[in-house]
Amino acid sequence: MDNHTNKKRQTLVRTLEVKKKCGLLEFLLENFKDLNKNRIKRILSNKLICVDGKAVSKFDYPLFVGMKISMLKHTENSLIGNPYISLVYEDRWIVVIDKNPGILSMQSDHHSFCVKTLLDDYFKRSHLSCTAHVVHRLDRDTSGLMVFAKNTTVQQILENNWHNIVKDRRYIAVVSGKMERQNGTIHSWLKDDKFFYTFSSPIDNGGKIAITHFKTITVCENYSLVELQLETGRKNQIRVHLQTLHHPIIGDCKYGFEGDDPIKRLGLHAFRLFFIHPITNQLMKFETPYPTSFLNIFKK
Repeated sequence: MDNHTNKKRQTLVRTLEVKKKCGLLEFLLENFKDLNKNRIKRILSNKLICVDGKAVSKFDYPLFVGMKISMLKHTENSLIGNPYISLVYEDRWIVVIDKNPGILSMQSDHHSFCVKTLLDDYFKRSHLSCTAHVVHRLDRDTSGLMVFAKNTTVQQILENNWHNIVKDRRYIAVVSGKMERQNGTIHSWLKDDKFFYTFSSPIDNGGKIAITHFKTITVCENYSLVELQLETGRKNQIRVHLQTLHHPIIGDCKYGFEGDDPIKRLGLHAFRLFFIHPITNQLMKFETPYPTSFLNIFKK
């Protein structure tokens, strides 16, 4: 997100399809097991339930097979007044946030300011007896969707089954130059040297196998907008793989072209995260818009 206000907005939490004829309250109780009856009635009264795109507040509203039921949520554009993260979804087990560039996912040896500490402060202010547990990471200068667990049990479920739980994880990137290929797959082994620089090799170099699928969305004279889907989740995977194509991400001072920084940030954003909920087993679908600064490059 490029702009931050304190105004409330409606955020899509999840969408489900009706499989059998029933009433709206019955459907919600059956499919949103983390919410009790009173909570669901409050959500209905606030017109945060949509049936086929139309806000509905009647608990006995009739549903038929094939209808799409969406739940919305009022959230602040910034989490407790902090411009670095925005709350996208929260229940008793997990929280999903949209991270802005410039903040670490978790503490490092020299930096304590990170997403985890901001979430812990938010939980404390909300009088919740839990802390944020890191499941996956985004680089400091990468923006986008992240999920955190609220206890160690949920964290372990997510970490131990991450490859099977995540159904679709995609990024959008602005890269240097015009992409020659419309789509393709990068398949290589990644290994760090003693200076923590990641190298890519087309043959096994003792590192970890990394697979990235890419699709070119649009191009202009000097840049390309590229969608990336991860099959593996290695450190620096996208940045290094795009470097191997000779189209590094803009603003990447480590793996990119020096001085190629038209928007003064790393041109990488995690815009989609679909995963199976670790407790309810529901398919959770979250997306954020492409950053405005990315799109503006291709309007000029």
